Amino acid sequence: MEDELVKQITRVLPALIMTCLLTKAGSLTAAEEPTRTIEVHAKRYGFTPSEITVKPGETVTIHLVSDDVTHSLLIPELKINQEVSKGHPVDVKLAPNSTGDFRGKCGRFCGSGHGSMTFTVHVKE
Repeated sequence: MEDELVKQITRVLPALIMTCLLTKAGSLTAAEEPTRTIEVHAKRYGFTPSEITVKPGETVTIHLVSDDVTHSLLIPELKINQEVSKGHPVDVKLAPNSTGDFRGKCGRFCGSGHGSMTFTVHVKE
């Protein structure tokens, strides 16, 4: 009787494992897809790096850090307007669908050089 049970388990187990693996693979959500993280520092009067390049459809997390005062990353065409203050980094999700160069800036006045604080997202194949 015990030998028969071992034979049944040996016969059924591979199919059961494969079913579980296929079920999990088919149920992945967008939140589980791998993303790339790019750390961007905001400091009077610039972003470092000041330009990034991503692919269309690629989901990227911009980890935004302020090194001094409150700043904002404003990229209107990508619908991004995220404020960040010193000691409180924030993550911004970016998933552009079209190619092009998308220009941004600091959206919060941070001093006399505020106007030169720009940022560009290049979206290329």
